[in-house]
Amino acid sequence: MAVKIKLTRLGKIRNPQYRIAVADARTRRDGRSIEVIGRYHPKEEPSLIEIDSERAQYWLSVGAQPTEPVLKLLKITGDWQKFKGLPGAEGKLKVKPAKPSKLELFNAALAEAEGGPTTEATTAKKKKAPAKKAKDEAKDEAKDDTKAEAPAEDAAAETPAAEAAEPAAES
Repeated sequence: MAVKIKLTRLGKIRNPQYRIAVADARTRRDGRSIEVIGRYHPKEEPSLIEIDSERAQYWLSVGAQPTEPVLKLLKITGDWQKFKGLPGAEGKLKVKPAKPSKLELFNAALAEAEGGPTTEATTAKKKKAPAKKAKDEAKDEAKDDTKAEAPAEDAAAETPAAEAAEPAAES
């Protein structure tokens, strides 16, 4: 019996997910399989590739032929190089970094909240306070100047009017 290692498709319309299955070569793509040896999710970042290396080695050794997509996946994981005895058996599989647990994140946030802010503010508050005082002083001086100038202007305005009234009275 001709045996192939191929991908069987699962998932939704725009979210393909595959099982790496060993099946008879005459069965349809998503037909009955002999054994499922892994899974492949291409939409994840980086793509999820899980292959049971021991089972893949067994099926390759008994003559199962991988399809082209499966052959590429086997090369990425290093199983094909191991089977052929080539260098680079460690593969070049990218592994997603592990997520920190929610408990660790919570404890870190709690410690940060208790200790206060660990970094300085983006704008220095000390610089704002003297600048604000300088603005207030400038406004106060401006108000004082306008108050001092206003009575002088009123007196100056009254004197020319009084002088203009005096010549009219003299004539």
